[in-house]
Amino acid sequence: MYGDRWVAFIVFGFREAGAMLPGLSNHSSMDVKPETIELFQRDGFVAVSAFYDSEELASIEAQLDRFKRERIPELESTEVYYEEKGDASSLKQIQRMQKHDDCFAGLMDDKPRRLAEQLLGEEVVPKNLQYFNKPPQVGQATPPHQDGYYFMLEPCRALTMWLALDEVDEENGCVRYVRGSHREGLRPHNRTQTLGFSQSISDFGNEQDKANEVICRAQPGDLLAHQAMTIHRAGANNSPTRSRRALGFIFYGVSAREDAAAHKAYQQKLDSELAASGKI
Repeated sequence: MYGDRWVAFIVFGFREAGAMLPGLSNHSSMDVKPETIELFQRDGFVAVSAFYDSEELASIEAQLDRFKRERIPELESTEVYYEEKGDASSLKQIQRMQKHDDCFAGLMDDKPRRLAEQLLGEEVVPKNLQYFNKPPQVGQATPPHQDGYYFMLEPCRALTMWLALDEVDEENGCVRYVRGSHREGLRPHNRTQTLGFSQSISDFGNEQDKANEVICRAQPGDLLAHQAMTIHRAGANNSPTRSRRALGFIFYGVSAREDAAAHKAYQQKLDSELAASGKI
């Protein structure tokens, strides 16, 4: 384990406004403190305490249970990953939930979008809402990577948010960021065998990485937001009983231009490889 430093969570308020989404509250205007934006720009990530309160989390959990029950049976294998194929209890990842369900489209277009716009300093385009899980004992480590490698943007104006649904610490695989790495450019990546995370930084682990890595423990409702070039990773879930569930939100700034053809070709090639190997 690199170091023993961990990140403290900040708190900011929001102003409630707008109509209600089904089962979820709608907060269309947010007050983000200038120091929150400064931290994001300086470190490449920021941690927000209690982004969703207990009542909001209960609504999200109810909608998530409904999605799993009603939507997953309709999805292609390329949209749903399992640690052990055929074992529903090992559900690992769901892709593009906002495209499969109006409620999650509304969730993505609400508080996360407002925060993304303030952190990036421009309007944003919602790209992906994902479900992540590391089931107890079988949840694999997330290799060190930069999301920008997958996004294929110029300029790389994008961010990812990670919403904790469970208590998360070193035992069950908390997120770790390399502070300031978003300013150092894209590092070399190579192919992994980790389902859902096909690329890993090939030269990760130098002294600078070790000195600047920050551990991000979290409580349910806490949110992490990181710039697309920020290096991050997460450990395996070594807990015998605790899951490590989260929702991930990806937003592109409107100034970013995606190489859509290259991105589609990469995804098609990856899907073919995963299907051929029997992983999906």
